[in-house]
Amino acid sequence: MTHKRVRKAVIPVAGLGTRVLPGTKVVPKELLNVVDRPILSYVVAEARAAGIEHFVFVTGRSKGAIEDYFDHQVELEAQLAAKNKTAILNELLAELPKAGEMSFVRQMQPHGLGHAVWCARDIIGNEPFAVILPDMVMDAEVSALKQAINAYDEVGGNIIVVEPVPHDQTHQYGVVAIEAKGGRLNKMTGMVEKPAPGTAPSNLIVSGRYILQPEIFDLLASQEKGAGGEIQLTDSMFRLMETQGFHALEYDGVTYDCGDKIGLLRANVALALKHPELGEAARTALAPFFQ
Repeated sequence: MTHKRVRKAVIPVAGLGTRVLPGTKVVPKELLNVVDRPILSYVVAEARAAGIEHFVFVTGRSKGAIEDYFDHQVELEAQLAAKNKTAILNELLAELPKAGEMSFVRQMQPHGLGHAVWCARDIIGNEPFAVILPDMVMDAEVSALKQAINAYDEVGGNIIVVEPVPHDQTHQYGVVAIEAKGGRLNKMTGMVEKPAPGTAPSNLIVSGRYILQPEIFDLLASQEKGAGGEIQLTDSMFRLMETQGFHALEYDGVTYDCGDKIGLLRANVALALKHPELGEAARTALAPFFQ
């Protein structure tokens, strides 16, 4: 069966980044550096590798730097060209969007992830779309979103990317329930946001990549506030599950939660060690700390 192609992605970037304060006091958390580029650079590269053609950034106050990042810096580019720094200039230009590839909409009030996704409804329209949480850097040989889209092409419906955690940590996350485990792709029967310790239906947590059908927007429009007094995307997904199929994909890769101070540190160390140009220097720099 052929399913309507996933072409668009919603990236909610309106969050305040309170877990990484004071670093996010004046810099959006999505622009904090991991090795040699902002977190958001990794996320957009992942989505492009998955075939995403249009990005909808849901922004908030003080997030103008994100829009600026994906625009020409005329003076900087002119100086790099004048100094014949062609390699770095080409690297900067390669990140710029094609005409019409990116849209920016404002979430006027911090009403939660579900509300942020709903703000993108008019640009997404009546087609399946991806949701990408930008503080999750997902390191994988085949990009995490590409794995999700491959799963969607196979079974259709809605895809939630998940990963296992120790059972004593499940209360910190959104957790999915599955019908029966048979490989990495399994039909879902439910989900719960931050279950009480010992009550989680599995140890598979939602990892920040989703493929959703557009009917979610009607549910979000009427969604009451849930955990934390916010409009939760999880709550509307649970309602959509009553009429549409959901599958959990245990993706092949490693997640770094860069909205957390230690997670950001882990990402910097791990990706520095893997960097084709900086890896050896990173190992040498880190070695004295482990002697």
